[in-house]
Amino acid sequence: MKNSLSEPEEGFDAAMMSIYQRALNECGYRATRFLQMLFEHRGLETAHILLNAPKVSEGYIALWERKRLDLTVEALVLKSEWQSFFSDQELKIARKRLADYGYKFNTE
Repeated sequence: MKNSLSEPEEGFDAAMMSIYQRALNECGYRATRFLQMLFEHRGLETAHILLNAPKVSEGYIALWERKRLDLTVEALVLKSEWQSFFSDQELKIARKRLADYGYKFNTE
């Protein structure tokens, strides 16, 4: 899983792996397909793929059912430290998906 990534990209990779681990540890959700995508595409490309998909992923729905939208890629990319990796359109998609599913936004 090692390519030449910039330090910020490495940080995003780690953050993506962290939401996988937290979903597993905190709510017993094993996001197998998400983990496979991380190993295949790394964190940044995985996030772009998921954000540009026509609808939310099965994993998103599983986390919504567990009331843990805070562990979605959509919530992660909206954190200020990661927004520069994504287009305005991708950030808009993330916000809309979260709002559509009743996510309570943190006003940092």
